[in-house]
Amino acid sequence: MSSPAGAEVRVEGVAKSFSGVAALRDVSLRVDAGQAVAITGRSGSGKSTLLALIGGLEQPDRGQVLIDGRALWRQTALATARREVVGFVFQRHLLLEALSARANIEVPLIGAGVHRAERRRRALELLEEVGLADRAEHLPSELSGGERQRVAVARALVNNPRLLLADEPTGALDSLTSERVLDLLFRLRDQHGTTMIVVSYDAAVGARADRTVTLLDGTLASEEPSKVAAQQ
Repeated sequence: MSSPAGAEVRVEGVAKSFSGVAALRDVSLRVDAGQAVAITGRSGSGKSTLLALIGGLEQPDRGQVLIDGRALWRQTALATARREVVGFVFQRHLLLEALSARANIEVPLIGAGVHRAERRRRALELLEEVGLADRAEHLPSELSGGERQRVAVARALVNNPRLLLADEPTGALDSLTSERVLDLLFRLRDQHGTTMIVVSYDAAVGARADRTVTLLDGTLASEEPSKVAAQQ
């Protein structure tokens, strides 16, 4: 599997409230193409809201999100981003229980109008890449937690996204399985040049990322390079 170079992300003065309660207040952030950025902070600090705004799942009340210099919430840009640019990995894998691992991976390609044979080819290729080629026809209930999350990673990558967004991708996993999933995410990022933004409490994510951004009460409280990046 190959994909174009990663996407550049710019968040400019975004604010978002829900039922009158501010989730984000005037947050600005730039992520260069190919970078891996960890977003951390206490519960309720706005981490998942920021990720949802970047991915086009929520619209900001004020400010804007730009992907490769294009305002995300222009209709054509949003449709293109959802179809071609952005891939999501969630803490709860959100697999369809009635479908096999292969069929779950194929789902995003159906809306994109990809032919059945090509959908199958891409899904099997990705299952090979995430080490689950022998589990292609298993239902989610027949897979371990780590295996289900690896299927979710493969599903997020099936459209060759240039921006991978992950919301607590290891939060429901044990430490060993978490390490394996992180190994997979960062290996795929390194291989394909994908821009990656990960919301996580896990210190291991911050250690591997190029930068860590900390949110506090809906504002950007601090930003620092990872220990590895700082030593380079």
